[in-house]
Amino acid sequence: MSRVKPPEPRRPDWIKIRLENTDQYREVKRLVKGLSLNTVCEEARCPNIFECWGREKTATFMIMGDICTRRCMFCSVEKGRPGYLDPEEPAHVAEAVAGLGLRHAVLTQVNRDDLSDEGAGHFAATIGAIRERTPDCRVEVLISDLRGNWDALDVILDAGPDVLAHNTECVKRLYRRVRPQAVYERTLELLARAARHRGSRIGATKSGIMVGLGETEDEVVDLMRDLRAADVDIFTVGQYLRPTRRHLPVRRYYTPEEFERLRARGRELEFVHVESGALVRSSYHANRASDAMEALLAGSPFQKARRARAAAGPVG
Repeated sequence: MSRVKPPEPRRPDWIKIRLENTDQYREVKRLVKGLSLNTVCEEARCPNIFECWGREKTATFMIMGDICTRRCMFCSVEKGRPGYLDPEEPAHVAEAVAGLGLRHAVLTQVNRDDLSDEGAGHFAATIGAIRERTPDCRVEVLISDLRGNWDALDVILDAGPDVLAHNTECVKRLYRRVRPQAVYERTLELLARAARHRGSRIGATKSGIMVGLGETEDEVVDLMRDLRAADVDIFTVGQYLRPTRRHLPVRRYYTPEEFERLRARGRELEFVHVESGALVRSSYHANRASDAMEALLAGSPFQKARRARAAAGPVG
């Protein structure tokens, strides 16, 4: 006998996306397209694109192409066999960062399990290109789990990102259904390994999840405890929104009060910074979290090196 799937709940009134087709939004779009760059803002259909591009003039650059080697059931990025890496992409991203006058740039990626280093070398090259053009810009990277390739992680750490992020995405019980090619324990190990270099090779660690996939609030709090045990500094939590009918359905929508409760639990667990809300995504208001970490790490070797680099000015 076939099981009848429960109907997807109706999207509540408090989840509203503001359309702001401003001059700044169009300027960011023109610059990104002119340099043949991909952004996760567009590829993942981020609900905050009009706010970030229009008012904050920020973008999250998705490097290494627009085709992912994994088949996560929540993500709208194209799946399949990726093409070759573009050797000009690091310079183009750096040009866009300089052209936009960014103070905080975010780089993410499609999974590149087809590459021996998971794309770590390309990440490092892009960080280096940004630093040469805009040395005072903070760089945040949102990386894959690298399939547990810790040599590849070292390559990224050596490039010295201000924030190293890797998203947990969902609670442990749902990993097989939501992100079947990932391993919960591997995610935690990557974050813990990166955290050991806070203040020396990187500035901070960060992770985020979606809710509304069928987890309980207790499971979310357990996950937050696991992240703190891995010494994660910054935590984000937002509502899962189904990209298309081919993706996992929304099981329920969290209320603003529930998101505020999760924010409070995060503070109790002593994350340095917590972003919690229906439309929160990993890089939403990323500069705020980085500000908090910069104040915390004042005087560290990492911050001293950053100030020296900024004082020296652009290379060339």
